Amino acid sequence: MAHYLIASVPIHGHVTPLLGIATELTRRGDQVEFLTGARFADAVTRTGSRFIGLPAEADYDDRLLGTGPDSDRPTGIAGLRHDVAQNFLRPARAQYDALLAHTLAAETPPDAVVVDPTFVGAMLLSGHPRDRRPPVIVAGMLPLPLSSAVVPPFGLGLQPWRGPLNRPRNAILRTLVEKWIFAPVQADVDALYRSVHGRDAGAFVIDWMSEADAIVQLSVPGFEYPRPDLAVPVRFAGPVIASTDGPLPSWWDELDTSRPVVLVTQGTIANQNFDELVRPTLDALATEDVLVVVTTGGRPIEQLGILPANVLAARFLPYDRLFPRLNLLVTNGGYGGVQYALAHGVPIVIAGDTEDKPEVAARVAWSGSGIDLRTVRPSATAVRRAARTALASPRYREAAAVLAEQIAAARGIDELVDTVAAVSVASIR
Repeated sequence: MAHYLIASVPIHGHVTPLLGIATELTRRGDQVEFLTGARFADAVTRTGSRFIGLPAEADYDDRLLGTGPDSDRPTGIAGLRHDVAQNFLRPARAQYDALLAHTLAAETPPDAVVVDPTFVGAMLLSGHPRDRRPPVIVAGMLPLPLSSAVVPPFGLGLQPWRGPLNRPRNAILRTLVEKWIFAPVQADVDALYRSVHGRDAGAFVIDWMSEADAIVQLSVPGFEYPRPDLAVPVRFAGPVIASTDGPLPSWWDELDTSRPVVLVTQGTIANQNFDELVRPTLDALATEDVLVVVTTGGRPIEQLGILPANVLAARFLPYDRLFPRLNLLVTNGGYGGVQYALAHGVPIVIAGDTEDKPEVAARVAWSGSGIDLRTVRPSATAVRRAARTALASPRYREAAAVLAEQIAAARGIDELVDTVAAVSVASIR
């Protein structure tokens, strides 16, 4: 029986796939402790894991992100800088202290620590000598941000170029991002790292995962840019497709229709303003021969306004039961929802410009599995055109089907377990 410590920032889209991992590990008989925000305590307990609450300085309610002082947060790379500084770096020291208490200072330290990519406190834990700490494994539920000479810097939403100009362009952009745009944030990272280890951080803040022992990406190679020059092992496990129970909406049987079924969602964070994507989609498809399903990510359904006759709405829906019925996903780019779509061969229309969403959108276009509208506020005309194209053209379904085959062949939790074993053996050597 192995002993795992799982740690996540208190954000729904980060905690959820790790809950799926915890469920499977405990089902196998492993001991799991789960460090995250207080509002997820019951969900953690239901997995059979032992809940450990984050310190107050590192706990927050992700449902409030984008409200109050954050309501005017920038988009694009400036928005990513804001998120890294405020949501991920600021609680890093408290995260590290909690990790320390349950690893190096614990009577029975875990065999491995599994963290989400934004749990920056794990960077500080990784800075200790490998023979004094458990291996740190990143479970990647965001697009892979690792720096590479052949991939543009993370956050710009750019794809690699073909040809000899790709590497020079990427080098110039990397200098711009690391030395200018993120320079103040990196200075804070280095100061924090010095306070623990007496030296500057060994990696750029977005690239901190290069200091981990391994990365288990919850996707498949066909959705990620190839990087031949990585210094840290990366394994692809496929997405965590968790089964769900609970009551279904009264209209669920209406999904048994001959019409194409389209889901539109703005996720659980960037859903403050439904006029960005949901409302344009409802208006765009109101006269189309489709059935539209909309989830509000927990917001009151009344905030959607008057619904067209072909629309069904709910706050949340069980994705594992919904996606087999879908013909198209219209999304602002949540990584988990996109992976669910690809697992079921569902093509995608995507429009997002906050958090990691430009990177998700770029990969959707690069993989051929959907259409990137390249804006956070598409017009109804643009959505209608893209939806018609994605539903009518076989090439998007075919590309999504290729990724679905890769996901079906992925090893899931076995990949994570084997990765832990591999890095543990490597550390002994």
